[in-house]
Amino acid sequence: MAIKQPNARTKSTPALSKTARVRAPALKPHAERIPMVGDDASPPRSINARLLGVLLEPGKGKTSRDYGDKQPVFAQGDVADAVFYLQTGKVKMTVVSKHGKEAVIGILLQGSFFGEGCLAGQPLRISTASSMLQSKIIRLTKTAILALLQRKPEFARSFVAHLLSRNIRMEADLVDQLFNSSEKRLARLLLLLANFGQEAKPIPVIANMNQETLAEMIGTTRSRVSFFMNRFRKLGFIDYDGGGLHVHSSLVSVVLHD
Repeated sequence: MAIKQPNARTKSTPALSKTARVRAPALKPHAERIPMVGDDASPPRSINARLLGVLLEPGKGKTSRDYGDKQPVFAQGDVADAVFYLQTGKVKMTVVSKHGKEAVIGILLQGSFFGEGCLAGQPLRISTASSMLQSKIIRLTKTAILALLQRKPEFARSFVAHLLSRNIRMEADLVDQLFNSSEKRLARLLLLLANFGQEAKPIPVIANMNQETLAEMIGTTRSRVSFFMNRFRKLGFIDYDGGGLHVHSSLVSVVLHD
């Protein structure tokens, strides 16, 4: 979902629908972070290139594998015995209730760790992780990741910083869900999926990021997502073409609008 700068001739957009009064700080199009509902609501930090080399070093308990579209990495109820690092691609996290209802709880971007619950004594997976399109994922057994954290203090600091950053993001997501309108939640999600405000290059939207999935992630219906997507396109905030969905930086005005 590559971000394009809006055309300079774009006309002023009409007033947006009334949303909940949760004020976000001012945000520049090329800011390092993307605070959406709170000052610290930035996307989780990814590990830097030098420390990635530590993960790529061959060693006992480390394996790297390519995953295809919709291929499961682990399933809800599986034994939690390893931590994973998303080197390339995206991963969708879902949970299924006792009554069979499925909910999307997050989309992990390149540079994310997941499955770390095993380090806190979690015996079984409480969610399912599935690859989205082509992804390369590094698997580290619980023993291997613990040894790495002990031997490499700089890696340990980066790992902890990533987890804390993601925890802040989750808190921001909860505030967003509780207080903001579905229109604002959708705009925020699209910006995050497009890597808006991050140091990494913009990520194109994957083909199977359908409106049903977006609806599940922001807690609304597919018809409402369709309505807002059409609205965003008419206002010039997003574009559809042969290369997929493109998000303009002007979409942030929806998030900042009171």
